[in-house]
Amino acid sequence: MKTLINWLLFIGVVTVNALASILPINGYNTGQISAFYPNYFVPAGFTFSIWGLIYLFLLCYSITHTYFSFKQKKFPFIKKYLDQITPWYWATSVLNISWILAWHYLQIFTSVVVMIAFLLVLIQIFIYTRSLSNDIKLIHRIFIIAPFTIYIGWISVAMIANFAALLVNLQWSGWGLAPEYWAVIMIAIAIVLAFCFSFFYDSIAAPLVIAWALWGIMNGQGGRIELIHILCLIGMCVILLLSLRLLFVKYILVR
Repeated sequence: MKTLINWLLFIGVVTVNALASILPINGYNTGQISAFYPNYFVPAGFTFSIWGLIYLFLLCYSITHTYFSFKQKKFPFIKKYLDQITPWYWATSVLNISWILAWHYLQIFTSVVVMIAFLLVLIQIFIYTRSLSNDIKLIHRIFIIAPFTIYIGWISVAMIANFAALLVNLQWSGWGLAPEYWAVIMIAIAIVLAFCFSFFYDSIAAPLVIAWALWGIMNGQGGRIELIHILCLIGMCVILLLSLRLLFVKYILVR
């Protein structure tokens, strides 16, 4: 039954996200709505292709979950772990669909509330993955842990962007600080998040997703604001160095 629900929710999430662009829902696609709330943290359109990677990894997770459901006697430890995160995974699916609906119907405050819940649920899954990461094979980590690590990396950035859109919607004055400087502060927060994922949680995937977001912001806004361009470039270099260091320490030096 759990496996069936996993597949139904996965199909539901992909279908709703596809309809958001194909129909589109409420007459707007997701990018058009972002344009309603212009700010200097919005990345270039190509950046959102990361969702394709996220859904590919979630597909791999669904397949892996199905496999271990049939092999639970051989892999009881992994099956127990999957059972622990299953309710949280269901919650991410419901929240994903809820966010799409709130965003497309221009309920920006609601979308921020949903996004906060979304991030908190992913943090809970991330905590569970930490307890498992050193006890399973690399191939299993790729199919079970990596999907949610990529997910949390992107939703962390999306949370900042969603909050920026809310402030624009509320016509917030920014306490007299120019919008580009608030964008710099938000970019700095994203870089700090990447540092925390790498340094404190030994994550490679999440920081690289944040670097991808910075690349998108640099291409979307950096051409107009030199400071944003420079900060995004520095952030990407720092993240790349941290990821290479971690890759060397975890997967090369230990051999």
